Amino acid sequence: MKVLITGGAGFIGSTIASVFAERGVTPVVLDSLVTGRREFTDGRIFYRGDVGDGALVDQIFRDHPDVFAAVHCAALIVVPESMADPHRYYQVNLSKTIEFTGHLVRNGCDRLIFASTAGMYRPEDDLSVRETSPLEPKNPYTRSKMMAELALADFAAAYPLRVVSLRYLNPIGADPRLRTGLQHRRPSHALGKMIESYENGEPFTITGVDWATRDGTAIRDYIHVWDIARAFYETAVRFDSVLPPLGPGGPGKPSGGYEVINLGTGDGITVRELVDAFRVVVGDEFQVREAPARPGDVVGAFVDPAKAEELLGWKPEYSVEEAIRHSLEWARQRRALDVV
Repeated sequence: MKVLITGGAGFIGSTIASVFAERGVTPVVLDSLVTGRREFTDGRIFYRGDVGDGALVDQIFRDHPDVFAAVHCAALIVVPESMADPHRYYQVNLSKTIEFTGHLVRNGCDRLIFASTAGMYRPEDDLSVRETSPLEPKNPYTRSKMMAELALADFAAAYPLRVVSLRYLNPIGADPRLRTGLQHRRPSHALGKMIESYENGEPFTITGVDWATRDGTAIRDYIHVWDIARAFYETAVRFDSVLPPLGPGGPGKPSGGYEVINLGTGDGITVRELVDAFRVVVGDEFQVREAPARPGDVVGAFVDPAKAEELLGWKPEYSVEEAIRHSLEWARQRRALDVV
């Protein structure tokens, strides 16, 4: 049994591929290597190319007729970059998703798991987000993901296609066996900045200490990348119970349908709490300083994962301290291997 993983040479996709492989499902990786790393596909069935290349996707299904589902991770994900170049983000995240889905339908693949973002929600008053929370994307990245999901829902209503969208916020950590991790030397999230400060022997700056949170600092929902990858596996193996087939489908005929499932920790972690967890790993000598919030900073949100536990039997297993430890170990290995 095989699964097609687009973007399978990236941070999330390569980890998903490892989880599938360890559980007896062979990953077939499709990646353009625009942001992915060729070494992350070592030992995998690998096709280099674009998800919009219909002839290539057709070839993959001819070569591997036992592919039972597709996981679509190929995307651009950097918020500031999306604001500077929105055309590229809509082209890659929306247009290419539409093209790829058409190739799946043509090849009779009716199970699609879409890697999405919980950043498209407007948080509730308690800063939580649920599948029922209103959608209010704030930038071209989250809007491109929302628009792709709207298209996928329409396709699932009209064609023989079933789609499960998994939405999450802040993946951290690395493959616990350190086979893969973040490609970038200097990640822009708070943990990446902490690691950079720690390695340079400089204080880490907490920006914003008067937010309406439990300790005044912003809140994020950091989740270990291996836990995210496990959710994709559980979705694949439980797919037909989450979204049972409803009929033969075809143009104008309802088929399997569309489902959204959020992944998260249930309460998130504030920046101060992240600092405390970081000190558990590296020691109390790690120094911080405080500064006002920067223009564009937001208080943040966290994800209610109740639906994932109900439908997938899934909840996070790794602690934030373990994620920090794996991130530090990967950062050291990445420097040694000159993976940038």
